[in-house]
Amino acid sequence: MRRRVTGTILGGLILALVPFLSTAATAAPQAAPAAASHPFHHSCATSKAGRASCTALVRNDIADSAHTLRAEANAPSGLSPANLQSAYKLPSSTAGSGQTVAIVDAYNAPNAEADLGVFRSQYGLSACTTANGCFKKVDQNGGTSYPKTDAGWAQEISLDVDMVSAVCPNCKIVLVEAKTNNFSDLGAAVNTAAGLANVISNSYGGSDASDSTYGAFYNHPGKAITVSTGDAGYGVEYPASSRYVTAVGGTSLRSSTSTRGWTETAWSGAGSGCSQYNTALSGQSGLTGCSRRAVADVSAVADPATGVAVYDSTSYQGQSGWLVFGGTSVSAPVVAGVYGLAANAASVTNNYPYAHTGSLFDVTSGSNGTCTTAKWCKAGTGWDGPTGLGTPNGVGAF
Repeated sequence: MRRRVTGTILGGLILALVPFLSTAATAAPQAAPAAASHPFHHSCATSKAGRASCTALVRNDIADSAHTLRAEANAPSGLSPANLQSAYKLPSSTAGSGQTVAIVDAYNAPNAEADLGVFRSQYGLSACTTANGCFKKVDQNGGTSYPKTDAGWAQEISLDVDMVSAVCPNCKIVLVEAKTNNFSDLGAAVNTAAGLANVISNSYGGSDASDSTYGAFYNHPGKAITVSTGDAGYGVEYPASSRYVTAVGGTSLRSSTSTRGWTETAWSGAGSGCSQYNTALSGQSGLTGCSRRAVADVSAVADPATGVAVYDSTSYQGQSGWLVFGGTSVSAPVVAGVYGLAANAASVTNNYPYAHTGSLFDVTSGSNGTCTTAKWCKAGTGWDGPTGLGTPNGVGAF
């Protein structure tokens, strides 16, 4: 379960299936196996008062077979950029030029640029470096006084930059590193990101809170801001519950013989529900059953059993290299990348998807817990809490 600590931040990240695979692999990417359950341990838990942690969960049943996996695997496990582009019908090869997506996370990932290079090379994506102007890393004030390294958050950062790359390889990327995982520092990083990017991705969350307290950090007209809804199932977190952001829930994504080629259900860990504090979006009127802001708006893959391939070299608890991630820390940067492809951030608001549901795949099965109003925790036709209006079907809803 996620700890909920008022005034602090939790990451929206789950890490699963950790094969130490060769980075020289060149065969076609393979989807993660759809395992039902596995033993996990927390990637970056903390017991310090006034702090919280990202919710990275690491598979415990992989390390013993690492040598075998390294010798036999032809490509990283997990969904590849080509898989995501196919599942969501994205114009990734032709769109996104001139757009910049900012990633806001806590602490420093010292190898972020180099790790991104490994990921992009593996999948045949063009280089994205400081030298060619595609990648930039700054501290929360826009400078280069980077915070201390935290290996758990470094994994989060690798996930975020890799997912933006996977969906929008032509987008530029700005990584903004907050000094700590407190609201004030992360908020300062968001303010800095708003001056550097068209789109801002946030893969963290804490207890539901009021926009009257923290909303100034996320109120940036003309910028598309995505936030993960959380990984503990039914329940609302902030800043996903802010009226100024796009709250991104989670699904299980598997290949199928359908016309689409993929099938999705609500992921049991995705956060959802009604905010106690914040005003509903105008597009939600008469739709959600909530008197205030409802979560989520849209969604994308988040289930670690159908997770995505990521490369991270900052060793944490003996694990590094090619990893498979889940959590709404996947879905938030995926949707941020879709906003980058759409290139409409300057002229649309977070109500836009509500008027363009024909460009979304409606997710109609699965649930994330028990609730008094079924649509808050169970997927169904139209809007529901775990998956919102659905997942991208091209860029028309963004």
